[in-house]
Formats: sequence, C-alpha cells, structure tokens
Amino acid sequence: MKIELDKNKLLAWRSFITAHAELIGRIESKLDKAKVLPLGWYDVLLALVEAPERRLRMSDLAHAVVLSRSGLTRLVDKLETAGYLYRQPSPTDRRGAFAVLTAQGFEALRETWPIYSEGIEENFAQFISHEEALLLTKLFNRFIPAPKLTTSEI
Repeated sequence: MKIELDKNKLLAWRSFITAHAELIGRIESKLDKAKVLPLGWYDVLLALVEAPERRLRMSDLAHAVVLSRSGLTRLVDKLETAGYLYRQPSPTDRRGAFAVLTAQGFEALRETWPIYSEGIEENFAQFISHEEALLLTKLFNRFIPAPKLTTSEI
C-alpha cells in the first residue's frame, strides 16, 4: 500500500526530525562540556522529581522517559551506581520495583538545570516568540496521548 504524502507535510516532518536531532546534539554537547548529567539521566531524574513521593514504578518511569524496559533498566543501574536513585521493592508485587530519587540525585538535577536551560535558550527559545511557543506546544500536544504541558503553563 503506497501512501502519497503532501510535499509540504513531508518537508515539515523532515525539518522536525532534523531540528530535533541537531538541537539535542548541541545541548548534549553543552552538558558534556560542563561535566554535568547527560540528557538521558536528567530526563529520568526529572520524571522522578515530578512524581508523587519522588518515586515511580519502573514501568511508569520507562513510559515517562520513552525508553524500552531493558533500556531503562540499564540506565537505572548506572543512576543507582552513581547514587542518584535507588530501587525500592513493591510491597504489593514481588516482581515489581520503584525507582526512588535520592538527595544526591536531586542535587545533580539542580546543578544540571542552569546549563540545560542555557542550552534551550541559546539553541531554541531565542528563535521563537511567545505566540510561536504557544502554537508549537498546541501542535506537538496533538501527537502525545496525554500531554504533559498545556499552553496555560508556558
């Protein structure tokens, strides 16, 4: 089955994925040079900061950061070794576990944010207006089953 895509929509898609890769690469480079958390680590710790009691079931954490279960397990292993989180067995499910943020993990997140926010400003935010930010949020939220942000939060 062959689907013909509108040329402008295909161009928009290509621009989106190219811009995403470029911007993430720039921000990851900035974080690396500053010797703070890598972006993937930051995303996991941020999901925990935003969670009730700063803990999430591993499956919920995998969904929050869009990683496979095995990919998340490897990342959580590294974060646990670094002391940024720990695993807590589920009291209701012997096979289940929670990832719980530590004080050290929270501090690492706080140290990383100024560098990360600077990267967002330098590589993205300065190029769009407030109105464009609202529009982009509205558009991108169409693709997310349960949007995390609303335009009223910007």
